[in-house]
Amino acid sequence: QVQLVESGGGLVQAGGSLRLSCAASGGTFSSYAMGWFRQTPGKEREFVAAISSTDGRIYNGDSVKGRFTISRDGAKNTVYLQMNSLKPEDTADYYCAASILLGTEHSQYDYWGQGTQVTVST
Repeated sequence: QVQLVESGGGLVQAGGSLRLSCAASGGTFSSYAMGWFRQTPGKEREFVAAISSTDGRIYNGDSVKGRFTISRDGAKNTVYLQMNSLKPEDTADYYCAASILLGTEHSQYDYWGQGTQVTVST
């Protein structure tokens, strides 16, 4: 059973930056692809970015390409999401997730964190 704990959310002005962290425990971190998703009330969970377990492949959602960067640190069992040039439409709850297979669909992910809130003001 993998436990995921996100941190780093908060309030930031448009154009600013935040870095989200997701600490994993209870499993073999290197076995899992890791993803970030986000969700706002009344909307489906949206894919943000994902990184493979071994070969460094990265997928990015269209709305964040060129602004957000996913990375992982095996020594710390942690995945990060560096968010730059933030926009008000990036406001959402951000979730970290783990999956055996790299993918962009939330249904592919087996383990989820509790989420961290990001608010981007104008």
